Amino acid sequence: MTKYEIEQLQQTDNNYTAKYKEITDLEKRKTAQYLGEGITFFLLIVAGAIFVFRAVRRELKTSREQQNFMIAITHELKTPISVARLNLETMQKRKLDETQQQRLIQNTLEETNRLNALCNNMLLSSQIEAGGYRLTNEETNISELVDKCVQDFKTRYPQQKIEAEIIPDIFINGDRLLLQILVNNLIENAIKYGAKDQPVTVLLREENEKIILQVKDLGKGIAAEEKDKIFNKFYRVGNSATKAAKGTGLGLYLAKKISTQHNANISVTDNHPTGANFTVTLHSSVEQN
Repeated sequence: MTKYEIEQLQQTDNNYTAKYKEITDLEKRKTAQYLGEGITFFLLIVAGAIFVFRAVRRELKTSREQQNFMIAITHELKTPISVARLNLETMQKRKLDETQQQRLIQNTLEETNRLNALCNNMLLSSQIEAGGYRLTNEETNISELVDKCVQDFKTRYPQQKIEAEIIPDIFINGDRLLLQILVNNLIENAIKYGAKDQPVTVLLREENEKIILQVKDLGKGIAAEEKDKIFNKFYRVGNSATKAAKGTGLGLYLAKKISTQHNANISVTDNHPTGANFTVTLHSSVEQN
């Protein structure tokens, strides 16, 4: 159009230069306008493509995590049921002496406790996600609570050495059930991923109106790039040691959620000489959320 309009000009026209300049200036403005609009639409398309790509990738990641969770949870549910059933059938069909019976009963109780803890984690996770769990605020002797959790694990895992240093009569305002699940999940995690021939250490103390709970193991530890991810739902550290261990990826996720609901901080650092050190810092007085 610019070329056509220029061809229509008469060079003998006294206003030829002004009209020529007007046409070329208009061409430059239109060119800049079209370039601006094109670049804007291009950037919008690129931004939309990036948004869709990230959304699809996030959905695929969530789908993989849920699929892995279903595989893990199926195995975790079937194993204790199968073991308990086998033990009961053995006692029903065979005449066993007292020692053998007690061993089978103890093993069955361990599996049912494991199944109960797994169901509690699943139900609590669903309730927290749906906002259906109401946090209770009651004064709790957390020293007795932690000690009871330690004793329970010593009963469930007699072969596992668990060392505890618990300052007595430390009280906290919070949800007793959630605090118990928090402690249980941290100890169970340490037993799962710690070295089998090395002790798990549980420490509880009070410093400057803050309650410090630490659970340490002497396993292979957690890589630096994994430390920020282990509290995500369904996430499990991707190494051979972890894949061989039982788990669903809910334990540490719930530990983080419960800590947050109690205005507490949970973190993981390297233990020395090896392993992981999980630390929960709570306030002596917790407001109900």
